[in-house]
Amino acid sequence: VQLAESGGGSVQAGDSLVLTCAASGITFSRYCVSWFRQGPGKEREAVSILGSDGLTKYANSVKGRATTHLNIAQKSVYLQLTDLKPEDTAMYYCAALSCTYCSGDYCSRPAPDYNIWGQGTQVTVSS
Repeated sequence: VQLAESGGGSVQAGDSLVLTCAASGITFSRYCVSWFRQGPGKEREAVSILGSDGLTKYANSVKGRATTHLNIAQKSVYLQLTDLKPEDTAMYYCAALSCTYCSGDYCSRPAPDYNIWGQGTQVTVSS
């Protein structure tokens, strides 16, 4: 399984972005695929958790501004962020974790539990 993120960039506060996680060698029903981010001097945190039961969870900091979409045919998971804020500045990572029953609750595990990571895509938001 390999993951590759794209879509980051430098934007102004209030702008929107769509990040793409392209996955190869994956059966989505057998993996949690989630988005994490790590800002300067901060710990890696979950942004959105996607379970194969369709349950999606979002961090409180992005709730109402983030939408996750899975396209199985394109083997991609998209993260749309709107009304971006300077505090959204971070490296955004896509990560996967194999599972038997990939409920949203099961997938809500901390970053160290995820064993497959992409290289990340940088998002920089200026005020």
